Amino acid sequence: MSGYEDKYWWSQDNLRLHYRDYPGREDRPPILCLPGLTRNVRDFEPVAERLAGEWRVIVVELRGRGESAYAKDPMSYVPLIYLQDLLKLIDELALPRFVGVGTSLGGIMLMLIAATRRGSLAGALLNDIGPEIAEEGLERIRQGVGTGSAQPTWVHAARAVADVQGVIYPDYKLTDWLRIAKRLYRLTSQGRIVLDYDQRLAEPFRAPGGAAGVDLWPAFEAIGDIPLTLVRGALSDLLTVQTAQAMQARLPQLDLVTVPRVGHAPTLEEPEAVAALDRLLDRISGKP
Repeated sequence: MSGYEDKYWWSQDNLRLHYRDYPGREDRPPILCLPGLTRNVRDFEPVAERLAGEWRVIVVELRGRGESAYAKDPMSYVPLIYLQDLLKLIDELALPRFVGVGTSLGGIMLMLIAATRRGSLAGALLNDIGPEIAEEGLERIRQGVGTGSAQPTWVHAARAVADVQGVIYPDYKLTDWLRIAKRLYRLTSQGRIVLDYDQRLAEPFRAPGGAAGVDLWPAFEAIGDIPLTLVRGALSDLLTVQTAQAMQARLPQLDLVTVPRVGHAPTLEEPEAVAALDRLLDRISGKP
């Protein structure tokens, strides 16, 4: 396993937030990895371990996930507050430019960073997310967030994940589900296996108007003409083919990659996703 340091920063409302810092070359922009809604730094272990050394990789846990503190007010689990948290980290680390890799919510955050800090992105990979989110996928997420229960064993946890996500990864076997379960769950000091996020993440969804979206197309277009990759799961219920094609039409340099027989969202371990990320990094580093 590549070495990393566990590091922390403080939010404006005094929450201690966590990130992993994998060392890499100083003559390249670092890679900032942002996980999805209920996910944590373990989602990016394969990506970080493969790239570390050649690239500095910083993997963030948003408030309420993993080792980041849980918010006192669950209504702070919204993109505007996440953006404030991330900009504070970017300032503290003095990152004038970086490569962004964002899965789902993490990709939305990259778009918002692009709109807020124009020119800060040296390149970006959006993993199964765009400016328009399909209602079918949003409803699935809305129904699932904050409903998980503790599990007595890792096999039970793996089966619980498979019950919910079997349609996303139809070819997975028990060993695959165990790997995913160990990213989603943690073992408590009482010996219980629980989901590694604040169950109150769901509360903003349930508030009146909480699911109302904003127009993210201007934020997406703010990415500009930098190297850009969009990875889409062929079975995705969150990012439609039509939205992906519209994104490519607006930013023609976009490298659109489809991962077969995977829904929302690819793990970025799939061969198609690995090759796509490598192409993106080659464009940024100037490799032919």
